[in-house]
Amino acid sequence: MARERERERLADRISSRVNDERVVEAVRSVPRHEFVPESRRESAYRDRPLPIGEGQTISAPHMVAIMADLLELDPGDDVLEIGTGCGYHAAVTAELVGGDGVHSVEYHESLARKARERLAELGYGDVSVRAGDGRKGWPERGPYDRAYLTCAAAELPDGVVEQVRPGGYVLAPVGTGQQTLLRARRRADGSLDRETHGGVRFVRMQ
Repeated sequence: MARERERERLADRISSRVNDERVVEAVRSVPRHEFVPESRRESAYRDRPLPIGEGQTISAPHMVAIMADLLELDPGDDVLEIGTGCGYHAAVTAELVGGDGVHSVEYHESLARKARERLAELGYGDVSVRAGDGRKGWPERGPYDRAYLTCAAAELPDGVVEQVRPGGYVLAPVGTGQQTLLRARRRADGSLDRETHGGVRFVRMQ
């Protein structure tokens, strides 16, 4: 019950930062403490990143919410996630589009395996997770309505962009020093209409 109250308070704090109330409800629904290591669970509902192993982190909840809001996710969308990590961000996305619409690629086999098991245990077994090079996306499952990176890239990976349908969004932290959250809509001719959404700090893409 204490963790449920903490999650409620977290969702309430996030609500002022997003436009879509469904995003707040998604954050309210996903038990973040189940996705962090046992030793970090007392900090699970603090609005900050936490280490999850392999030099990776679980993103701060407000950033997960902001990214979901910017993607303008709808039920039934097909979404590509690059950087599964512990699976938390994928679970929030699944709350918005449905688990069978989430396809996630994780560089580290150990993290991919743990995320797959954890998602299944928590009722998100329809989320697809595989280990691989995120720069190449997951072409077999595409095309996608939306794609996002949970790690910073020097540029939007061509392999990911090409798997997004015309009119769809790609969202990613971009930059090698200072990072900027970049949202790009793919035009019919394959070019991108780009807009920036402030400075961010993410682990670098591997």
